[in-house]
Amino acid sequence: MAVAVIQLPPLRDRANDLGLLVDSLLSGINAESRSEPGFVEKKLSAGARNLLIRHEWPGNVRELLNTLRRAAVWTPGGMISEDDLQDALLPVHNGAAGTLQLSGHSIEEGVDLSGILGDIAARYLRDALTISQDNKTKAAKLLGLSNYQTLSNWMKKYGVRS
Repeated sequence: MAVAVIQLPPLRDRANDLGLLVDSLLSGINAESRSEPGFVEKKLSAGARNLLIRHEWPGNVRELLNTLRRAAVWTPGGMISEDDLQDALLPVHNGAAGTLQLSGHSIEEGVDLSGILGDIAARYLRDALTISQDNKTKAAKLLGLSNYQTLSNWMKKYGVRS
């Protein structure tokens, strides 16, 4: 049972709030990552910031936070560029008939869901291993997995080698 309910408009309707929210989320991501080996504090280029403000954010704050986290992990230097951010955005859009499409795969033509999910898992596994310098315990933590053995099982399942 909810004690209190707060109605907030979606992020796409609050462009003026987005800049402060982005700064706060990125600051939190930097703080969480400081203890990681090879940590470099991340900042946003002007182009990346503009892209964030222009995006519709159908997933609201959770999507924004996850996008910033992906960009921070995938960007080797300290400056997240517009291209880095574009790579971190999940390409979700509506198809011609109003159907949802992910990564350009049309459901009407049939999709290999296991293959798509496997590709995504393999990319995150490789990225986490790179960031953690092949430290499986740290890579597992980055991915939200319970321990290094779970990570090893995922690596085996998706054909990822360290």
